[in-house]
Amino acid sequence: MEYQQAKERFIQTWGTLGAQWGINRTMAQVHALLLISPKSLTTDDVMEELGVSRGNANMNLRGLVDWGLVYRDMQKGDRKDYFRAEKDLWVVAKRIADERKKRELDTVKDQLTILKQVEGNSPEVEEFKKVIKDIDNVTSQALQVLGMMTSAADNFLMKTIRKLKG
Repeated sequence: MEYQQAKERFIQTWGTLGAQWGINRTMAQVHALLLISPKSLTTDDVMEELGVSRGNANMNLRGLVDWGLVYRDMQKGDRKDYFRAEKDLWVVAKRIADERKKRELDTVKDQLTILKQVEGNSPEVEEFKKVIKDIDNVTSQALQVLGMMTSAADNFLMKTIRKLKG
C-alpha cells in the first residue's frame, strides 16, 4: 500500500473511531492528520489536506486545543498559528476519558442528585426512585472504574518515565 493511500485510510478510520468516542468525525480526522504529521500544520494545511472549509478547520482545531489533544505553536517570523498533536497516545486516551467523564458522567451524576429528591410514595414514584437509584449506582461504579484506569495509566507512565531517566 502506498503512503498516500495508507494516510487517507488512517484519517478515515480515526474519524470513524473518534465519532464513537464522542468527537465529531471531522475533528477526529483533523486530529489524525496532526498525529501523523512530522511537523506542525497551519489551518490552511488542514483545509487543503482534508478538503474542509476555513470555518470547519478553525472550529475543530479550537476544539482539539480545548480538549488538550492539540497544541498551538508560533513560528518565529510567521504570524500564522501552527498546530501539533499530542503524540503520546496514553496521554491522548486519558484526556479523552477525562473529557468524556466531565461531559457525560459528571452531568448524569448532577442530574441524578436532583432526580433523587422526588417526593411521594405512590407505586410510580417508588419505581422511579428505584430506577434512579440503580442508574446512580451504575454511574458511580463507572466513575470508580474510570478513576482507577486513569490512575493506573498515570502510575504506569510515571514508573516508565522514572525508569527511562534512571
